[in-house]
Amino acid sequence: MNHETRLHLAAHPFAYPLVRLLARLGPVVRVPGLGVVVNDTATARAVLTDGRFRKDGPGSPGDLWTPVLGPSVLLNMEGPGHAALRRKLMPLFTPGYVSALVADVLREPLDELSARLGRGETVDLVDVMRTMAGAVICRVIGLGEVSTARARELFAEGERVVSMVSLRSRRLNERQVAIARGVLDRIGDIAQAAYEAGDESTVMGRMRAQELSAAEARGAAGAFFLTGTETVATFVPRLVALLHDHGTRVDDLDRVIDEAMRVTTPTPVMLRSVGEPARVGRVAVRPGDRVVIVTHNCARAYGPFDPSRRHPPELRRIWFGAGAHFCIGYPLALAEIRAVASVLLSHDVRVVRRRAARGVLIPTYEHLWIRAA
Repeated sequence: MNHETRLHLAAHPFAYPLVRLLARLGPVVRVPGLGVVVNDTATARAVLTDGRFRKDGPGSPGDLWTPVLGPSVLLNMEGPGHAALRRKLMPLFTPGYVSALVADVLREPLDELSARLGRGETVDLVDVMRTMAGAVICRVIGLGEVSTARARELFAEGERVVSMVSLRSRRLNERQVAIARGVLDRIGDIAQAAYEAGDESTVMGRMRAQELSAAEARGAAGAFFLTGTETVATFVPRLVALLHDHGTRVDDLDRVIDEAMRVTTPTPVMLRSVGEPARVGRVAVRPGDRVVIVTHNCARAYGPFDPSRRHPPELRRIWFGAGAHFCIGYPLALAEIRAVASVLLSHDVRVVRRRAARGVLIPTYEHLWIRAA
């Protein structure tokens, strides 16, 4: 059993074997009590780019996040309102802007990481990534420069909210909603203060300049907070472990990142609600049906980790969505990953010990200790 499989089993000891079993039942299968399950990449992309399959209906992400974040945060929107908000937010996440932001926020942490590796220290990459991801999201929501302790604290609060969701979750209960609102209200207060200050060197200040309302800025900050920490913090240790386990030499970092994303699948499952009668593959669906896109099965159908493989068009970064709902924060995540991976690769790091995390939504390491070769 490889280490990636161990991570999935540690995170989801019962759900993961079921997910992999579903992959054997065909490209699309209706599962009572679960929904219409999609295991095929081309079908998944067709669903994700078809307006009849929505994020704001029964069984969709809206059921999970609207009670916490409100109705207008991209995660749970459709139609003209979604398109309008997305147009306002897109200029805030251009590759040039986010690369400069990441370089500024992570300059000192990356220098410190490089120095520690240069001295031959053993480094827990999981702990390092939590701090870095926390620092970047602190800057995005308007906190400016923060201490290591504050960055870790913010990351832990986001992790607390995300951990309330499982692969089986349809909605949060009242207690979970109250906890999540408590965390995200504090994030919203920070974001609103930065928004009102109007400093266009900050993301929140730029939102005001883009004529987003204070409520839209608060909601966006909450969404970025929930989605902008876990992806990077969990992925980089898994990337390093994959390179170590396969003895991979990195000639093209972006291709390696894409292939590692395919294998690790940052979003293992995506949900949609059927808004109009349609077909998913050969299965007829009706309004109110739930479509469960098992992104992990779609991606893993292409075989084991192999950076020399070119991804077919239907697979292209499907773990970040497709069409109108492709992840708006992808350039920020990629900029963070590139920045950290470049430093790590310059030291030719090796994994010396590891421990899988349990009870988490996104499979990851609890600890991954590395040392320069």
